[in-house]
Amino acid sequence: MVGNLILTILMLCVMVVIHELGHFLFAKLFGVKVLEFSIGMGPAIFTTKKKKAEKDEKENNEPFDLADSFNYSDRNQEKESKSEDQSEDETEDSSSEPSLEDDNGKTVFSVRAFPIGGYVSMLGEDGSSKDPRAFCNKKPWQKIIISLAGPAMNFLLGILCMCLLVGIEANINDGRVASNTVGEFINEAYEVEGETRYFDSKSDECENPLMVGDQIIKVDDVRVHTGNEVVYEISHKAHNPVDITVIRNGERIILEDVVFPTVEAQGITFGDVDFRVYGEDLSFAAFVKHAFFRSFSTVKMVIDSISDMITGRYGIDAVSGPVGVSSAVGDAVSAGFHSALYLFTVITMNLGVMNLLPLPALDGGHLIFHFYELIFRKPVKKELEQAVNVIGFVLLMALALFITVKDVLNLF
Repeated sequence: MVGNLILTILMLCVMVVIHELGHFLFAKLFGVKVLEFSIGMGPAIFTTKKKKAEKDEKENNEPFDLADSFNYSDRNQEKESKSEDQSEDETEDSSSEPSLEDDNGKTVFSVRAFPIGGYVSMLGEDGSSKDPRAFCNKKPWQKIIISLAGPAMNFLLGILCMCLLVGIEANINDGRVASNTVGEFINEAYEVEGETRYFDSKSDECENPLMVGDQIIKVDDVRVHTGNEVVYEISHKAHNPVDITVIRNGERIILEDVVFPTVEAQGITFGDVDFRVYGEDLSFAAFVKHAFFRSFSTVKMVIDSISDMITGRYGIDAVSGPVGVSSAVGDAVSAGFHSALYLFTVITMNLGVMNLLPLPALDGGHLIFHFYELIFRKPVKKELEQAVNVIGFVLLMALALFITVKDVLNLF
């Protein structure tokens, strides 16, 4: 259990680093001064920022020319005068935002005690600043791109993982991947465990209106292109009768109110696929098709899950934090690299979607403020934005704590 939890935390840290790297790179691209790049929350257990005492000791131990010591008093007064002038110029900036940068003005990189997220702190992000490098002084479209860059990196990572998954599945199945064409009906319930199984035998001994050779192109109103999409959409929708659109002998046909077997898991009813599909050779075109549409389907699966929670199909028990996810990670690792990679892909896509939700303290919440500024040509009042973000962050941490406690209690 502890090993699974550590592995889960490492996986989440990789996703967080990729996410924050997106914010960091585009902030640098647009000339924003990045103060800190942090992995985790809470007190720092590692940081590249030097302590003041170490800095003072280093300065005191620096050698100096003995001849210059006679002019020390004059130089010291000049230094103090410059410091006073500089402090007057920066009073406005320093009062609104603490300096997190190191002694050389470079970004501070830190690792913090609680591995529940991370952040990129930018100059002028939460307060006003006259510095042209401040985030608040950038154009609204630049702010939007910087905010979108984090989730976009999670989606990019997920797509790359999906490309690898498609290649692995083709290797397992003699260079073929699951098509969306019906290959054989089965009498017993067919259990899908993260992948679509298929073989090329035929059987039409079934009362299902589907026929062997039908190319399924829609499940209800959702377009499908691969066998994996067919399996997911039937699983998600076919707890009730569904309309299936197929290509049969070159003709487009809509089969209305098709009834599939159902299965129940954790009190939730799912449709069950009662057929297997043909395979298709993994050409370059097929590789691109499967990688793209299966990535899109994974994002849709996350959005469907959020929608089902809102509508009440799923309860709060369906939500898990790192402790709850660790059990699934352990099972996936035991099943092999393919299953573990699939779970990693789903979680990183999930992280990208969740961060785009229009909630305070998330990227989606920030985007609302940036679009407001883009449309009305004036920013939201800083006091209001800060208050909303603080409240959102507190609620987010409270939810994380609640889910963690729930997951721990479920262990016993």
